[in-house]
Amino acid sequence: MTTLDTGLGPDADASGAGDGLPRGELDLAAQPRLTRNDYSPLAPPALGAWTPTLSVSVVIPAHGNPEKLALVLAALAGQSYPARLTEVVVVDDGSPEPLVLPEARPENTRLITSAPGGWGSAHAVNTGVAASSGQVVLRLDADMLVYREHVESQMRWHHLVDYGVAMGHKLFVDFDPAAMTPEHVRGEVAEGRADTLFDRASADAHWVEKPIADHDRLRKAGHQAYRVFTGATGSLHRSLFEAAGGMDAGMVLGGDTEFAYRVSQQGAVFIPDLDTSSWHLGRSQMQTRRDAGMRYRSPYVANRVPDFRLRRKRPDRVWEVPFADVVLDVDGHTLEDVDTTASALLDGTTPDIRLWLRGPWGVLTDDRRSPLDEERLDLRLIRETFRGDPRVRLTEETPDADHRVPFVLRVPVGPKPTPTAVADLVEVANKRRVGLLGVPLPGATRADDGVLRLERATAFSRARHLDPEAAGKELDHLVEELHGTHWMPGEEFVVPTDDETSAPQRPDKLRAELDRALADVERLRARAKRAERKLRWFTPGLTGRVLRKLAR
Repeated sequence: MTTLDTGLGPDADASGAGDGLPRGELDLAAQPRLTRNDYSPLAPPALGAWTPTLSVSVVIPAHGNPEKLALVLAALAGQSYPARLTEVVVVDDGSPEPLVLPEARPENTRLITSAPGGWGSAHAVNTGVAASSGQVVLRLDADMLVYREHVESQMRWHHLVDYGVAMGHKLFVDFDPAAMTPEHVRGEVAEGRADTLFDRASADAHWVEKPIADHDRLRKAGHQAYRVFTGATGSLHRSLFEAAGGMDAGMVLGGDTEFAYRVSQQGAVFIPDLDTSSWHLGRSQMQTRRDAGMRYRSPYVANRVPDFRLRRKRPDRVWEVPFADVVLDVDGHTLEDVDTTASALLDGTTPDIRLWLRGPWGVLTDDRRSPLDEERLDLRLIRETFRGDPRVRLTEETPDADHRVPFVLRVPVGPKPTPTAVADLVEVANKRRVGLLGVPLPGATRADDGVLRLERATAFSRARHLDPEAAGKELDHLVEELHGTHWMPGEEFVVPTDDETSAPQRPDKLRAELDRALADVERLRARAKRAERKLRWFTPGLTGRVLRKLAR
């Protein structure tokens, strides 16, 4: 068996940090610029044949089940990753009986209690991360018995890029606390025989294996790669964890998906690490109580994750996190023009938008003035028209990026967007898998102001991370390199003016309208049949008379 080099390497900072974990160096200038979620340019070293330098904090939220925790810590005690670069922080999240550390555990292991003011695994993870000092955070559930190279295998990726999320592999097995001792587990793991502790043939695979396989190990998964990150075992740089804001302590269930979404919004790449595995001791809640679990999670996730599939089935609702930030520069425009554009957006089929009206609002005062003749009359009227809509924000500067919101749409004042404009633009961007969609409106060119501009937050976040100095066209060019750009005519996204009404519509749009109309007919026909059945059931005699009368 190859022995992993435990040295820090020539580039390491041996002074350490925090509680003494060393800090290695990562050459950020040399890290590759990955396109979308395609991490194929990364070439991780073979297991056991490299010299790691980065430190890692393994954070374990735990609530009860000390017999499982004992096996988890025993497996961590047999890891191939250097002990001097590793710390383990177990966070007791209000266990019925306070947890204690077993004898079979890694050298640098601490047991702390979850911080006051909250409870649940997300809150416990935040507590553990705050108390740790490793450059990389590896979250591990307290029922995950990992193979010998589990930590090492994930850490290889983090030595190559600082915006990667490594996801460990796992199999679900039945758990018998009397079947094995922690000492036995530590010995088997250390000797590389963790795969023999359970019968692989009787184990259940995790549901994420299918989408991972269907998308070439996520290399072709695009912007939704984050959906397969479901916690239990996964790691990322501390800087990425903090940039995303940590876990949402209000998410008692479903927090992994919501956290992964916010991490993806930072421009992260999601990497399934399949070179090693782990045993999940027992079945998950989503396996034993899936319907109840989904019922609980859905409203919490939908409020925070705009592209959550169940949320898009309720397009008539406004949610906590907008689907898009829409920006209009209103300075110098009339109330009528602003109202034409803004009202069309607010009344469209995507109501969960946040509309930013950018203008010099500070010039408006309450001093005596001629109400009908003041210089900034239109600006005042615009403010009064929209100040009562909770979706509208008045700003003097370009709004800062909200990394929770997946899209920023910049719209010129004057044109009237179609009711489905926002949804249609996003659909094009997703089909084209681009980070920037440019749509010159009728009569405009790419260089004009009359351009609809849809920006994907993940693409721009990664571009800014890789080149913090990039701005303007330079930033756009970097987004094109990392995520792609697409330009197309804008006629189908705005309502034509009077002199454009005779312009022919695109066949695909007409076909889509026909399909929607036919679907409405089928829906209404089915509704009528249901009503007829109910009428027959409750009033058998009346039904015949009514139907005969209608037949006349």
